[in-house]
Amino acid sequence: MHSFLSESLHIKRSVSEFLHHSSPRLPGFSPERPTMEDLISREPRDLGRALCIITGASKGYGRALAFQLSCRLKPRSVLVLVARTKAQLNELKEDIVSLCGQKKLDVRCVQADLEETEGVEKTVQAIKEMNSTEPDHVLLINNAASLGDVSRFALSFTDPAEVNRYLSLNVSGALSLTAGVLQAFPRRLGLRRTVVNISSLCALKPFPSWVLYCTGKAARDMMFRVLAEEEPDVRVLSYAPGPLDTDMQLQARRFSGDLELRRSFSSMFSEQQLLSCEESGSKLIKLLLDDDFPSGAHLDFYEL
Repeated sequence: MHSFLSESLHIKRSVSEFLHHSSPRLPGFSPERPTMEDLISREPRDLGRALCIITGASKGYGRALAFQLSCRLKPRSVLVLVARTKAQLNELKEDIVSLCGQKKLDVRCVQADLEETEGVEKTVQAIKEMNSTEPDHVLLINNAASLGDVSRFALSFTDPAEVNRYLSLNVSGALSLTAGVLQAFPRRLGLRRTVVNISSLCALKPFPSWVLYCTGKAARDMMFRVLAEEEPDVRVLSYAPGPLDTDMQLQARRFSGDLELRRSFSSMFSEQQLLSCEESGSKLIKLLLDDDFPSGAHLDFYEL
């Protein structure tokens, strides 16, 4: 469906999915985008009385999802926000409580670095302590990720410790956290369990100078496909949300070692082909509400 690195807009689309996926819009076309209120209030459906966990929640796509999901949770749900920065987490919590009301939603913050074993253990322990909430839906959004050093090519990564540090957040941490959450809330009658992996076209296609990111995303996709096979009662989705207008995209434009990639990303930005986090998040919310995707599937913004 996507071909690689060409001057045509169709090929640029494939490149642009750099960190998630891309845009088919014509150059210069910038449609009026819906507001946050529009995106979160179009449908009255909900995700149940849930325990919802979002990693990488303090900024970018994770922050947008926190707002959107908070409006889809029934009263007495618990929303767990996980990130490294305490001040940003607390600010997000205050904003969500102001939007939803203290009585409707219990918002909790876990300051943790999921690159470290201690951070994963701290997060799992905090979630285990919520077992008494007895939700009817446990929803884990594995959003935390890093771009890695995209200024270098594969042959420069001769230090295994450097590679392992990258994989500890982007692969090991995601697997260990997911296993810990599902163990804390084992299968029982009336309990739905859903795991979302925020994925990318990079899980499927190689991009020069992006060896760490492509490797991490590919490993995560396969990891969650295996989970779907092993745990058929768990709903598993890998969602590629499109080329998002975030700090990570800015890093890609500035530092990608492959010059053609850098030019493509800059062109996407100048031609207003980037998606807002809210626009992409609305499609993920719909997928979760419809709940008819094949478990283990990799779906992207532009296939929906």
